[in-house]
Amino acid sequence: MDGYVVAFDIGGSKAHLVVETLDRKRVVDEQIPSYDWDAEPADKGAAWLVGKLRRRVPSDGLIASLALGAQGVDSAATAENLAVELARHGYQATIVNDAALIVAAAGFEDGVGIIAGTGAIGVGRDRSGRSLLSGGWGCVIGDEGGGAALVREATRAALRAHDEGRQDDGLLAALLGAFGVADAERLARKVNDEPTAENWAPRCPAVFAAADAGSTLAGQVITAGAGALAALVSQLLARGAVGTDVVAAGGVIVNQERLFGAFAQSLRARHPELKAHKLAVAPVEGALALARKRLSAAK
Repeated sequence: MDGYVVAFDIGGSKAHLVVETLDRKRVVDEQIPSYDWDAEPADKGAAWLVGKLRRRVPSDGLIASLALGAQGVDSAATAENLAVELARHGYQATIVNDAALIVAAAGFEDGVGIIAGTGAIGVGRDRSGRSLLSGGWGCVIGDEGGGAALVREATRAALRAHDEGRQDDGLLAALLGAFGVADAERLARKVNDEPTAENWAPRCPAVFAAADAGSTLAGQVITAGAGALAALVSQLLARGAVGTDVVAAGGVIVNQERLFGAFAQSLRARHPELKAHKLAVAPVEGALALARKRLSAAK
């Protein structure tokens, strides 16, 4: 019977699953929706994972090593509870926050990871190896720099300008088009009536399109979001995070050069000794590295 090494990266809107044989042949590389994922309660989170694994990991072998990084694993207790529940199903796993994958995926031993995708969070480690998190509070009250929060802030800026009687510089029109509504009043209802990442985040490209078309307001929203992401790094450093490399990942910051450029500029202004990198591989590679490390330790 064959053995498999399994890696899972679970974000706010999608999850990436990779399965390899022990000799590193990749047999599964699949992205699946994860809007219904939640790390808590642990029994339901484990059931979600088990369901995905059983449907996708080949049935002709055993999982020799499993590692996952997941949104919502924001404390050691959450990770431990989830690991206990997975063990009840016969799976032994290394579990970290999804942001913790990206420094390893980039090939660095130490450093700060920043994820700006649907949401936004920063992660680092202190000298004792303790994990540190900053941000990630959700798009209704936080996650500045993530896709959903950028839409939230863009809507606020566009509606404020509308109330002040200013001529639309393109941002309001872009949001109206993205949400499929006719005017500012209907935009407010569309945004407020469903204050979720699922409703907000998919409209994020409209903010960048407006900025590219010359909207000053959209540009300001993006710059402010980038500054908030850089502030996450400052918060982690103040709490003892080590390393001089900052790795940015997540669908928004990786695919929108305007956001990454503003983030790198803000980071340089705050911490000229640090170097910003855009992750060039999928974050799941960090989970794969953790799974391989777990496998080596078990030998």
